[in-house]
Amino acid sequence: MARATATTRRHTTSPPLGSVFYASVTLCGLFVLWATLFTENLNAVTSAALNRVTGEFGWVYLVSSLGVLGFLIVLAASRFGRIRLGADTDRPEFGTVSWLAMILAAVMGIGLVSYGVSEPINHFAEPPHGLAQPGSRHAAVVALQYSFFDWGLHAWAIFAVFGIALGYSTHRKGRKGLVSPMLRPVLGRRVDGPVGKAVDVLAIFATLFGTTTSLGLGALQINGGLSRVFGMPAGTGTQVLVIAVVTILFTISAITGLHKGIRFLSESSMGLAGLLFAFVLIAGPSAFVLNLFVESIGRYVGDFVPMSLRTGSSGELAWMQNWTYFMLAWWISWGAFVGVFLARISRGRTIREFVVAVIGVPSAVFFLWFSVFGGSAIFQDAFRGGHVAGAAAQDSNNAIFAMLEAFPWPTATSSVAMVLVLLFFVSGADANTFVLSMLSSDGETKPRAAVLALWGGLTGVTAIVLLVAGGLEALQQTVIITAAPFVVLMVCLAYSLWREVREDPLFGPAPEPARAEREAEKPVPVA
Repeated sequence: MARATATTRRHTTSPPLGSVFYASVTLCGLFVLWATLFTENLNAVTSAALNRVTGEFGWVYLVSSLGVLGFLIVLAASRFGRIRLGADTDRPEFGTVSWLAMILAAVMGIGLVSYGVSEPINHFAEPPHGLAQPGSRHAAVVALQYSFFDWGLHAWAIFAVFGIALGYSTHRKGRKGLVSPMLRPVLGRRVDGPVGKAVDVLAIFATLFGTTTSLGLGALQINGGLSRVFGMPAGTGTQVLVIAVVTILFTISAITGLHKGIRFLSESSMGLAGLLFAFVLIAGPSAFVLNLFVESIGRYVGDFVPMSLRTGSSGELAWMQNWTYFMLAWWISWGAFVGVFLARISRGRTIREFVVAVIGVPSAVFFLWFSVFGGSAIFQDAFRGGHVAGAAAQDSNNAIFAMLEAFPWPTATSSVAMVLVLLFFVSGADANTFVLSMLSSDGETKPRAAVLALWGGLTGVTAIVLLVAGGLEALQQTVIITAAPFVVLMVCLAYSLWREVREDPLFGPAPEPARAEREAEKPVPVA
């Protein structure tokens, strides 16, 4: 009896943590020390690296993201779109509504509030690439066109290629939930050695900085709302306090698991976002917003390829660093995190269903959100003497609150917006904590609580030191640099996925027993 108990305990105990865990934690710890003790050196190095990467290789971000989008469209439209992320008999674990809510809330939900007003109104006041007169009707169309570009198909294609590759690798091939095993068609046996471990460490490192950027943006947004609406002091101290409190919340949520904390927060935040969206659409300039939405979609589609390949070679490098290159790098740095998370919640989905849902649905949601919130802000400034652009220029985190001041019950709606940021903040960060723990625990689908707590704390500390080191600029520079090698990894993943689906058993020759059974079932011809 004692022996049976010991055997059971041995089988239920989590495996020991390996070199990937210790290497990634050590590297992240060293970076935190660098940012804390040698802040000026960190800023100088990241600034120089940023100019080198974007000035010489910025075009790589553009070409690779457009190529991945094209690849996924071809993949979904082909016969390979029928392949399931799992066995042929598997069916989805989560309902469609819950599935989409988790995708939206856990992935980029915080961007709805942080950028939904600030980006369109910024582009309206200063049109990208000088394509329109500031404040003109055409500037309003261009503002939404480029907001769609930053938050639409390219971003979700990056997430989708990671998600499909990892979902196919884990659910259909039965491999560990790591990035490296999917690269076997490219790296061969090296995925089992130091090269594969280096890939997984890189995935963890990029994921950490992609998420700390979101944490920093969330803290700035909440601090901006508390300051503008309730008169609380704005500054680094308040932002650090916000991150500390939220870090505790999302770590606790991550420990409760997907079916409790993350799912509940995702569905709650999307429900609240839907209510705020409906209020602004109904109480705002609906006709103007809907007309602007349709015209901007037309411009986005018509200029899609030229816009996707426009570089900063004509003296626009600084603008590209602040917007296009930053956004694409941000999405790429989130690739491993989002890919692992999407794969985890998408077992049983077909590749075609996955591509349509993950690229199409969130893009449509973001287009509508940016049109309603950004379009309402543009209407106020253009026709009602509003000052949303001025508030955004002073502090981008003021934009949504300045816009809501022109609506009924501004204190209530601004409070809802801050609660929404907090919910998105927590739901995204706890999903990230789960993924970091999974990647550093050799693909364990149920990481131990101590590992979850460690990564939650390390994520919060990293966000704090970057915020103190240089605010939003430091966050943007770091994410662009750390995402650079991940571009190569993304392209390799797409190539590996193509190699593997071409050899999928669904399209291979029928096994001999199955063929024999079919032959036996054929009717015998009558003479």
